[in-house]
Amino acid sequence: MPRIRPTALAALALAVATLATLATLSAPFAYAQAAQATQTNQPAETADTGPAYGPELEGFDYPYPVQRFKFTSQGQPLEMAFMDIQPAKPNGRAVVLLHGKNFCGATWETSIKALSDAGYRVIAPDQIGFCTSSKPDNYQYTFQQLAANTQQLLKALGIQKATLLGHSTGGMLATRYALQYPDQVEQLALVNPIGLEDWKALGVPYRSVDQWYQRELKVTAQGIRDYERTTYYDGRWKPEFDRWVDMLAGLSNGPGKTQVAWNSALIYDMIFTQPVYYEFKDLKMPTLLLIGTSDTTAIGKDIAPPEVKAKIGHYEVLGKQVAKLIPQSTLVEFPGMGHAPQMEEPAKFHEALLGWLDKTNPVR
Repeated sequence: MPRIRPTALAALALAVATLATLATLSAPFAYAQAAQATQTNQPAETADTGPAYGPELEGFDYPYPVQRFKFTSQGQPLEMAFMDIQPAKPNGRAVVLLHGKNFCGATWETSIKALSDAGYRVIAPDQIGFCTSSKPDNYQYTFQQLAANTQQLLKALGIQKATLLGHSTGGMLATRYALQYPDQVEQLALVNPIGLEDWKALGVPYRSVDQWYQRELKVTAQGIRDYERTTYYDGRWKPEFDRWVDMLAGLSNGPGKTQVAWNSALIYDMIFTQPVYYEFKDLKMPTLLLIGTSDTTAIGKDIAPPEVKAKIGHYEVLGKQVAKLIPQSTLVEFPGMGHAPQMEEPAKFHEALLGWLDKTNPVR
């Protein structure tokens, strides 16, 4: 074999070192993309954070089969995951469930069963950027875009009209969808929707996408639990809530961590800068507000000045105020409940929801 001269070895070593340096300095998503290519469908356990799920929540079990809607948006191929639950005794109606920022389609589990048992076909998508759906490197997140994506999905499923049930951020999206496609929405139900006030107009400071990104990189299971216990559940906690904490923490601490954090940062910027508050007056369909009065959720409250923090996130007041803005509104309050009454007290919640659905659009 030919001998390799020392100078050639030195050149080869320099080339290898240069490539290693370039790889280290590459964009933060390189790791996420490589991890997506190699990750398995089984959750990995980490010492401090519990399960670590894949970038599209691989390894986490959903309550019903998950399908994938493939489409092109903003010049790139994307996949929106969704559950489509057909009732045993159809009543001819469909309900679309729109999840919140710290929730997924799976967190609608008890609502899916209640609605399906009542005869409704239930569609529960995970929006782009969330949970089991695609998390693009670059995407212009707007509520209009997410509404258009959802409308494409429903059109592909042959659903021309539906009732929308939106929770938290999903309430903002449901409102935008109803404004954008009013003829396709029979009824609108909002569960502790955020956006019942305009935080920036009330004095909450702006947080840049880069700042959100750094914040989201530090997400932990304990941090999620503490935030939800304080903000969502008024200091209470049930063991069944731990599954949803593990879901979020496992997604944020898995192999797609940087990709998840980046999309989350873009989505938070959308939520903060795109209020629907000023358009509640334009809703044209029967609208139900389901409000847990102990909820204190307000985006940016953690960095707001004390005088601003004191006046935002009061759902016992916000529900009543917004009900007066919506022409065909019904307000149902759940005293003492927090941000997710459908999870805290499912029986009470679904009794109120199903009663209103049948009253405002009777099944014949």
